[in-house]
Amino acid sequence: MTAPLLFHPAADALYGFAGARRLACADTPWQRIEVWDTPQLGCLFTLDGRPMTSAGDEFIYHECMTHPAALTHPAPRAALVLGGGDGGAARQLLRHPGIGRIVVAELDPDVVRLTGDYLPQVRGDAFEDPRVELVIGDAAAFVASTQERFDLVVLDLTPPDSPAAGLYTREFYAALKRVMTADALVSLHLGSPFHHTERVGRLLDTLHQAFAVVRPLAAYVPLYGSLWFMAIASDSLDPACADLATLQARMAERQLEGLRYYDAQLHATLLKTPLTARDKLPGHLKL
Repeated sequence: MTAPLLFHPAADALYGFAGARRLACADTPWQRIEVWDTPQLGCLFTLDGRPMTSAGDEFIYHECMTHPAALTHPAPRAALVLGGGDGGAARQLLRHPGIGRIVVAELDPDVVRLTGDYLPQVRGDAFEDPRVELVIGDAAAFVASTQERFDLVVLDLTPPDSPAAGLYTREFYAALKRVMTADALVSLHLGSPFHHTERVGRLLDTLHQAFAVVRPLAAYVPLYGSLWFMAIASDSLDPACADLATLQARMAERQLEGLRYYDAQLHATLLKTPLTARDKLPGHLKL
């Protein structure tokens, strides 16, 4: 039996996908996971009723969350993914041959299980790659206990009104810096500037308090039904200073081919916040 799959990104907003069919559901100690099949985007999964990843457009989100930061860094060797149990961020990071170590710290093992069963193309063989270690447990506890240091950190998390709330704070960013190299970069997603204006502004303010460089990225993600904000933060490297020739050279050196959304020419465009979004966030962007 099929029915519309509807999402409420804000109290006054509604969108969805007709003809959806629920394939699986699991109530875990942290959240409700549901897997749906849709005619528009193929299989997708939700957490507590919110869209997370779909087979049809995951490449937009995961490529933007990984490659702009990874190519800004001249030679990343180790990466940390907080959340990311679907494996999409790890799969993209593995495209950079210089990265010899990726840790994925995922809270909920059922996210790993269900996305592996129903959306295997998102992770590919990432979790079988010897360069990747999957750690099940609290991400903050991993950061507090590890002695490793990372050049890239991807916060591939649920929104701040979820079990991940403590990972969007200035205190956590201070703890995170202990495991970051001097020229490390952090990527995270912020939400829709139209549906989550207050949240996006608050997250940007917190990032500006914690890091010397904060650069928003904007991309339309069909699953999320809106323009979607992400950000890259660092204390030393600025993705806006990565020129086209440098990015093209690094992509060629790393043999970074076969991407479906991001390329070197798009890099600067991603970092240019549209006027409509700027008008929504006066005082928060600091461009």
